[in-house]
Amino acid sequence: MAKRKTLSTDTLQALGAAHLAALLMDIAEGDAALKRRLRMEIAGPEQAAADVRKRLASLKRAKSYIEWNKTKALVLDLETQLGAITGKVAPLAPAEALDLLWRFLALAGPLYERCDDSNGYLGDVFYMALTALPDLAKAAKTDPETLAEQVFVAVQENGYGQVDGLIPQMAEALGPAGLTHLKVLVKDLAKTPVPVPPDKERKVVGWGGHGETYVDEIEASRRKSMVKVALKDIADAEGDVDGYIALYDAKTRQAPAIAADIAARLLQAGRADEALAALDAATGNPRRWAEWHTTRLQVLEALGQGEAAQAQRWQQFESILSAGDLRDYLKRLPDFDDIEAEDKALEYALAFEPPEMALFFLCHWPALDHAAKLVLQLGDALEGNDYETLTSLADALSARHQLATTLALRAMISFALERARTKRYRHAARHLLECESLSAQIEDYGDHSDHAAFVATLKQAHGRKYSFWERVGM
Repeated sequence: MAKRKTLSTDTLQALGAAHLAALLMDIAEGDAALKRRLRMEIAGPEQAAADVRKRLASLKRAKSYIEWNKTKALVLDLETQLGAITGKVAPLAPAEALDLLWRFLALAGPLYERCDDSNGYLGDVFYMALTALPDLAKAAKTDPETLAEQVFVAVQENGYGQVDGLIPQMAEALGPAGLTHLKVLVKDLAKTPVPVPPDKERKVVGWGGHGETYVDEIEASRRKSMVKVALKDIADAEGDVDGYIALYDAKTRQAPAIAADIAARLLQAGRADEALAALDAATGNPRRWAEWHTTRLQVLEALGQGEAAQAQRWQQFESILSAGDLRDYLKRLPDFDDIEAEDKALEYALAFEPPEMALFFLCHWPALDHAAKLVLQLGDALEGNDYETLTSLADALSARHQLATTLALRAMISFALERARTKRYRHAARHLLECESLSAQIEDYGDHSDHAAFVATLKQAHGRKYSFWERVGM
């Protein structure tokens, strides 16, 4: 019996060009998408551009809703059009390709509105188009002001985030002249009020504590946000730190996240003193903001204030038991001083409130002897709902600290039964069996009840929770 051939590129090539062409024509007869793909493959640049333009116009005119199971076919169609733009048209006619790419991106809004893209396929293909823009814009040598106007239109139509990051990507292609013109366009838009229809014609889109919310109000809010983001992006592209800062009022600049944002730009511009002043003007408790803390450390190091940076790292450790800050702190200490400082830090953690944070820190540092000590200190006060930390802790302690492991397991068991968390019963049953296994290695329970007494107490308090005891086998 002849060996069956597998379907592969080689076996298909063996059929010959004429046979394959006939097969493709036969298959394409009932497949419009494949027909379009084949036409695109044989078309020259001019014909490809015309075909893409026609297809994009057709997709823009369409109104029917596209169900989730047809989205993939749509994306394949879009990928074909995008491939033709970048592969067929762009090499010989970059200006034509750029125009087609803008038209392609303009489809995003209409398609998102009539398509179920829960899998994110549309987002991927429009992102591919977005990343192709900068090089194509340079190749097309578009007039900077014209390019700025194209960017301006796209940014205004960015209702679904399809061109997020467009201005930073296009900054080089725009150049100083294009960025200046774009800034003028955006500022002019900011001065132009959104039209408000007569009261009888205003459309309500929602209700809240302040009454109705109208379409024009939503549009005004959206425009305000868009303008601010665009001006921030332009300021960054121009390296205009002061222009960036001016977009925030004095009070807003005091928000820790905004202060860190501003300080990072001042630092990059070589204005570290001003960066530190911006950070220190933050209100509230800025140390709780990771960006503020990290940026301030960078600024202090840039100013040569290493001791102040070390003090901040230690304060951050004391505040939230930050393992990263403690490691950075220890790395900068002289030999042997780091050992003494680590011992001090671990002792500090033993008294930290809330103890759940201390257990997490000690478990993952790791400092298992200290973690076991803290478990024994807490005893019945262990928070049994802290399932992830206690599970990790029990696993880590079981080899050397059987009593501490048992107390951690008991805390989770007791919590599950006291709160009737039935979904945890199978875990609690497993934990109780682990406690039984560990009991053979525990010679002294100290002030804590032994395993038999613990089980007796559980049965007395929760004897009717049969689904749990069945899992234990009692």
